[in-house]
Amino acid sequence: MDVTYEHSKEITQRINFEAYDGMVAAGGDGTANEVLNGLMQAKESGLGTSVMGILPVGRGNDFAFGLGVPSQLEAACEILSQGSSRLIDIGRVAGGSYPQGRYFGNGVGIGFDAMVGFEALKMKRLSGLASYVIAALKTIFLYYKAPQVRIELDNQFYNLKALLISIMNGRRMGGGFMMAPQGVFDDGLLNIVIARSVSRSKIFILIRRFLQGTQASDPAILTACTRRIRVTAVEGTLPAHADGETLCTQGKQLTIELLPCQLKLICKG
Repeated sequence: MDVTYEHSKEITQRINFEAYDGMVAAGGDGTANEVLNGLMQAKESGLGTSVMGILPVGRGNDFAFGLGVPSQLEAACEILSQGSSRLIDIGRVAGGSYPQGRYFGNGVGIGFDAMVGFEALKMKRLSGLASYVIAALKTIFLYYKAPQVRIELDNQFYNLKALLISIMNGRRMGGGFMMAPQGVFDDGLLNIVIARSVSRSKIFILIRRFLQGTQASDPAILTACTRRIRVTAVEGTLPAHADGETLCTQGKQLTIELLPCQLKLICKG
């Protein structure tokens, strides 16, 4: 069954959660995000909730990776059958096309990260990490003028030109870019990674470091942990995605917060 963002809410409103052991999203990060939003909306409305599982058969499968669910279908089914679950934090982002808010499990990307995702979606013959690496190389020539932004964290403020702002609940984006190598889903904190405005040649270096998860030591990178973050475009605009789903292509402000201990996810025991 094809499930759109709006349709997921209708489906969850008609489900008797007591009649099922759980709900499984078979697809990529976008499908998982749609099911997650349906479950969170049902919970918010007092309709109940369910344990959620993931069969990662999509392009990036980064949410599943963070949960320890392998991309091999047989191994992923084995984890589902074992039924080990974990209560995780869920993020919520408001702004762009979702002023009322949209939930996410893995992370939000703003700037270069989002543009890479948009380019990867255009590729029909490639998937997985290869599509994102090629998209990243293309994006170097499409998105290299970083917007001036104001970033407000719990107790910190930044006013700078930011090429990329990644807000992570999980660990990985784009099928292999380790945005938050030490990220965990149940610590009550979002991991923030900010890349300052750099030259095109420097972007090549940063791509390699993000693939290796070693970007934190680079002077162009800022990192922080927070429960809430607001990003405002002072000059320019903000392309952004949540779990690979487009939030906006030319947004002006996004507010992201973490909601602790919200949903049970089936994961590697």
